[in-house]
Amino acid sequence: MRAVIETTHGTHERAAMVAAALTPDNTDEMETTVDGETVRTVIERESTGGLHATVDDYVVNCTVADELTQTQT
Repeated sequence: MRAVIETTHGTHERAAMVAAALTPDNTDEMETTVDGETVRTVIERESTGGLHATVDDYVVNCTVADELTQTQT
């Protein structure tokens, strides 16, 4: 199973901050990259349930990271 999540953050600097905040929580099945103002994370898991749980955690973490970068810029 695979999920690709792309989020935009207005500027490259904010996207880089969000990615930097997310990357330490990545497992071996996750890869986060930055392209301009977009953060792209690919998540691969063997089961649907595992993929769902990982995506759910990621979305929460991404939301918090994005909110925190708004106060930094």
